[in-house]
Amino acid sequence: MSSSYKGVLYAVITAILWGVLAIVLKVSLAELTPADITWFRFLLAFVVLSAYYFYRKPGYLRILRKPPLLLVAATLCLATNYFGFIRGLELTSPGIAQIFIQLGPVLLAVSGFVFFKERLTIRQLMGLMLVSAGLIIFYNEQIHHILTDRNAWQKGVIWIVIAAVTWAVYSVLLKVLVLKYPPMQLNLVIFGLPVLLYLPFVHFSHFLQLNFVGWLIVVFLGLNTLFAYGLLSMAMKYIEANKISVILILNPILTFALMAILSYSGATWIEHEHFTLVTIAGALIVLAGAVLTI
Repeated sequence: MSSSYKGVLYAVITAILWGVLAIVLKVSLAELTPADITWFRFLLAFVVLSAYYFYRKPGYLRILRKPPLLLVAATLCLATNYFGFIRGLELTSPGIAQIFIQLGPVLLAVSGFVFFKERLTIRQLMGLMLVSAGLIIFYNEQIHHILTDRNAWQKGVIWIVIAAVTWAVYSVLLKVLVLKYPPMQLNLVIFGLPVLLYLPFVHFSHFLQLNFVGWLIVVFLGLNTLFAYGLLSMAMKYIEANKISVILILNPILTFALMAILSYSGATWIEHEHFTLVTIAGALIVLAGAVLTI
């Protein structure tokens, strides 16, 4: 398999994992706090990855002693992204979170024009305008139909935007780092440092109260972190930032489809989405604009 095909495959699998992630995260919030979930996701991913390299490539662990400052900055951005997304998800819904988080791939594409000297075309400028228009339509229509706490919903959107911006910065830094370091070696620091950062905010009593299904959910979330970001790091090595971004646009489509199925089936274990034709149109405009931009 050629390098470009590998990069595409890794990015597609990442998009699928993220498409399911928002729904599972929303379910997990019934028993755990955003800090609990974020800490455990990084912990499990770090334990599995570090154990693997301890036996297979112990030399990789040396990066933990003195990580590059650029890597520390990237890690702080991703740690903020994780918390921002799940906090925003707690205050909104999977569908809403997935629409606003698309600012991340769009900003990553813009970074390609600014930092990596990729060519900017009129079509891409039109795409940016469509993304902006779609987000305004989607936001205004959603807030118009909010019957409960609008302030909480608005705070949730702000958290998701913060998550999108920090993810884009993380991705730009990672694109630079993978030129010098093996992608999975970088993830030792990216997964490990947030474990320490979030430790003071964890409620361990919440984990003691989890049942078997609850543990399956948090283990899935941890493994999702390991595989999704591991594959994304490898995709960064093989294909351009703008190609990765357009593939990642697939993940909200999967989230919307799964939420529609759950709503139609009458599932009671997750709050159903309620979208009007205008909000659906706004979401489609956002996605179309993102594709044009990327």
